[in-house]
Amino acid sequence: MNYIWEVVGRHPTGQQPTGAETIQKLCDRVASSTLLEDRRDAVRALKSLSKKYRMEVGTMAMDHLVRILQTDRYFLCLSFSLLEENQQKQEDDLGAQFTEKFIQEPDNITLLLTLLEEFDFHVRWPGVKLLTALLKSQCAPVQGIILVSPMGVSRLMDLLADSREVIRNDGLLLLQQLTKGNTAIQKIVAFENAFERLLEIITEEGSSDGGIVVEDCLLLLLNLLKNNSSNQNFFKEGSYIQKMKPWFEVGDDNSGWSAQKVTNLHLMLQLVRVMVSPVNSPGATASCQKAMFQCDLLQQLCTILMATGVPADILTETINTVSEVIRGSEVNQDYFASVNAPSNPPRPAIVVLLMSMVNERQPFVLRCAVLYCFQCFLYKNHKGQGEIVATLLPSTIDANSISAGQLLCGGLFSADSLSNWCAAVALAHALQDNLTQKEQLLRVQLATSLGKPPVSLLQQCTNILSQGDKLNRRGSRVQTKVGLLMLLCTWISNCPIAVMHFLHNQDNVPFLTGQISENLGEDERLVQGLCALLLGICIYYNDNSLENYTKEKLKQLIEKRIGKENFVEKLAFITKHELYSRAAQKPQPAFSTPEHMLFDHEFTKLVKELEGMITKAVLRSSEEEKKEEEVKKTLEQHDSIVTQYKELIREQDSQINELKEQVALLTSQNEKLQNTTTQQFSQIQQHKDQYNILKLKLGKDNQQTGNQAEAAHVNGLQPEELSQLREQLEELQRQNQLLQTQLTEKDSLITSLEVELLKAQLQSQTAEITQLQSERQELLRGSESTGEVKTLLESKELMEKELASATSTTAIMQAEKSKLQQEVQESKKEQDDLLMLLADQDQKILSLKQRLKDLGETIEDEDDLDSRDQFDDDDDDEEDDEECDE
Repeated sequence: MNYIWEVVGRHPTGQQPTGAETIQKLCDRVASSTLLEDRRDAVRALKSLSKKYRMEVGTMAMDHLVRILQTDRYFLCLSFSLLEENQQKQEDDLGAQFTEKFIQEPDNITLLLTLLEEFDFHVRWPGVKLLTALLKSQCAPVQGIILVSPMGVSRLMDLLADSREVIRNDGLLLLQQLTKGNTAIQKIVAFENAFERLLEIITEEGSSDGGIVVEDCLLLLLNLLKNNSSNQNFFKEGSYIQKMKPWFEVGDDNSGWSAQKVTNLHLMLQLVRVMVSPVNSPGATASCQKAMFQCDLLQQLCTILMATGVPADILTETINTVSEVIRGSEVNQDYFASVNAPSNPPRPAIVVLLMSMVNERQPFVLRCAVLYCFQCFLYKNHKGQGEIVATLLPSTIDANSISAGQLLCGGLFSADSLSNWCAAVALAHALQDNLTQKEQLLRVQLATSLGKPPVSLLQQCTNILSQGDKLNRRGSRVQTKVGLLMLLCTWISNCPIAVMHFLHNQDNVPFLTGQISENLGEDERLVQGLCALLLGICIYYNDNSLENYTKEKLKQLIEKRIGKENFVEKLAFITKHELYSRAAQKPQPAFSTPEHMLFDHEFTKLVKELEGMITKAVLRSSEEEKKEEEVKKTLEQHDSIVTQYKELIREQDSQINELKEQVALLTSQNEKLQNTTTQQFSQIQQHKDQYNILKLKLGKDNQQTGNQAEAAHVNGLQPEELSQLREQLEELQRQNQLLQTQLTEKDSLITSLEVELLKAQLQSQTAEITQLQSERQELLRGSESTGEVKTLLESKELMEKELASATSTTAIMQAEKSKLQQEVQESKKEQDDLLMLLADQDQKILSLKQRLKDLGETIEDEDDLDSRDQFDDDDDDEEDDEECDE
C-alpha cells in the first residue's frame, strides 16, 4: 500500500482515507496528470486496488480508463488487466454490468478493433483478451456492433495470420466466441478464407496427434458449419472434404491414445457428421456423401471401424459417423455391405456389428450406435432389405456361418430385454415401406423345441407377447412388449396378406382386446395403446377374406368389449407419451438409460400417419363406410381412366417427339431445297432473258426478210419465188404464235394446279383440326374431375398445333419445290424446242439471203436495218416487254 500512498500524495501515518476516496483520487490523477509516468502510476495503483475494491474500481474508473485508451493505446495492457480481473473474479451479473456499461458506447468496440491493427505485442494481445472477455459476457450485443463496424470481422481474421503463436491461438478463442449463433458473422468469416487457414493450422500442428490448438481449430470449424447450409456448400465446393481424409489415417498400433488425441478425433468425426447430418437438405447431404465416397473418406472410416485397439468412445462415434455417411446413399450402402472384418474366416462388417448389438455385455451407447448404423444401412435400401430378409428364409440358411437374420432372431428371443427391443426395431427397418419383404417374411418358420412342429415368425412374436407375464422384471416386460408390438405394427401395416395371417390365429384378437380392456398401471398403458394400434391396423387393412374377422365384426367386437371412445383414448395415449416426442425429433436413437429406449423414430412416423385413419375407421358407421367404399371405387375408376389417358398421352408425347425430330429433319432439308430453288429461279430468269432475246432477234429477222422480198420484187424478182418466201415466212410466224399460245396454256395450267394444291392442303388441315378437336372433347369428357389430365391435354393441344403448323409449312414447301422443279423441266423443254425452231429459221433465213444474193440483190447489215427501222424496233420492244411481264 505504500506505493499507492506515494501515488496519491498521502503517507499512511495519521488518518487513512477510505478505499473509495483513494480510488477517486487515483481517477483524478489519471484524468488530470500531464506527465505520462504519473498517469501510468495511477493506473497501476488502480490495478492493485481492484483486487480488494472490485466494485468501486469498476464503477468509478471505467470511463477514465476508456478515455485514456483513446489518447495512449499503450495503456491497454494495464487497463485490460483491470477489466479482466473484474470479469473473472466478480459474480456473473457484475461482469455483465461492467460489460454493458462499456458497450453502451459502440465507439469503444470500434476503438478496440482499431487497436487490434497495431502490430505491437503489448497492444494487440491485451486487445484480443479484452474483446474475448466482452464477448463471453455479452455475446449478442458485441456481435452486433462488430458486424456493423467497417471491416470489423476482417480485422479479427488477420489474427490467424499473426506469426506469434500466442496471439494466433488467442485469436482462435476470440473467433470461437464471435461466431457462436450468428449466421451472418459465420458467413463473413468463412468467406475471409477461414477454412483454408484453419486446415493449414491443423496440418501444421499435427492433425489428430496435435495439441489444444487443433481442438480450438476444430471447435471453430464446427461453429462455422453447424446449421449453416451456405458455409457447408462453400466447404464442399472448395474441395475441403478431400482434405479431411488424412485426419483419419491411423496406424496398426492403436494402443496408448492420449486424451487430447481422443478429443481431437472425436471433434473431427463430428465435423464429418455435420456435413451429412439428416437435418440438412437431402440434396446437400447426397452431394457430400458422394464426395466422401469418391475421395475414399468412407473407406478410411470403415478401416477405423474394423481396427483393433480403438478407444470405445471413438469407435462409437465412428459407427455413428459411418451411419450418416451411408444413410440414403445407394452407392455408399453397397460399399458398406461389401466391407469385411479382418477375422478368420472373414465376416461381413454388418454381422460383426450386429453381434455387438445383441451382446448384453457391450456398452449401452455402443449398442445404440450399431442399431443406428443398421437403420441407416436399410434406409431407402430395398436391395439391402431383401438381403437381410433372405438370410431368414429356409432356402438361404447356411448352418456353417452366422448370418444377420440368425443374429436378429437370437436377439429377438433372448432373455435380455434390450436385445429384444433392438432386434425387433432392426427387423422392422428391414420391412419398412417394402411390401415384398413383408410377404417374404411370412415364409419364415422357427423350430421351437424338439418334437414340436415349427411355427411361423409372426406367430412366435405373438406367443412371446402373450407369455410376457412370465418375464422377471416389470420394466423389461414393457420394453420387450413395446419392441414386439412395433415390429408387428410395421409388419402388417399396408399388407392385407400379413393381416390375414395374423387374424388366422384364433388367439390373437382375444389377447389384444383383453390387453386393451384391462385396467393396468401407468407403465402398461403404453402397451395398451400399441395393442389398440395393432388391432386398428387389422381393421383398416382388412380385405374381409376371413369371415369371422371382417372389418364390421372387429368393429362390433371393439364396441362390445372395449367401447369406441375407450379404444380411441387408449390409441391417443401413444402420441402423448414423453418418450414418443423425444424419438420423433431425430433419427438417431439417443437415450440416457436403457429403460428410456421405447420408441423408434421411423415408428413415430407410422403412428402419426395411421392414428387419424384408424380413428375414423373405428368411429365410422357401416353406412358411412359403404358410402366411402363407393366413393373409393369411383375414385379408383377415375384413377384408372386417368392412368389410361396418361398412358395415351405418353404414347402421343413419344409420337410428337418423333414427329418433332422428323420436322427438324424436314426443316433442314427444306432449307437446302430453298437454296436449290433460289438457284433454279435464277436459272429460269436467265433462260427467260435468253428467250426474250431470241424472240426479239426472230422478229427483226422476219422484218428484214420482208423488206428483202419487196426489194427483190422491185429489182425484178419473180412473183412465184416471192410468194414462196412469203408463205415460208407466214408459216414461221404461225409456228411462233402457236408456241406462244402453248406457253400461255401451260402458265394457266400451272396456276390452276397451284390453286387445287392449296385447296387440298386446306381440306387436309381442316380434317386434322376436326379430328384433334374431337379427341380433345373425348379427353375432357373422360377427365372432367381431374385437373392434371386437363393440363396435360392443354399441353398436348398446344404441341399438336405446333406440329400441324410445322407439318403444313413443310407440305407447302415441298409442293412449291415440286412445282418449281416441274416448271423448270417444262421451261427447259420449251427452250430446247424454241432453240431448235430458231435454228431451223436461221438456216432458212440464211438460205433465203443466199438466194437473194444469187439473184443480184443487195443485202444490208443488221445495224443499218436497226437504224432505219428504229421506230418499228421500239414498238417490237414494247410488245416483247408486255410478253415478258405475262
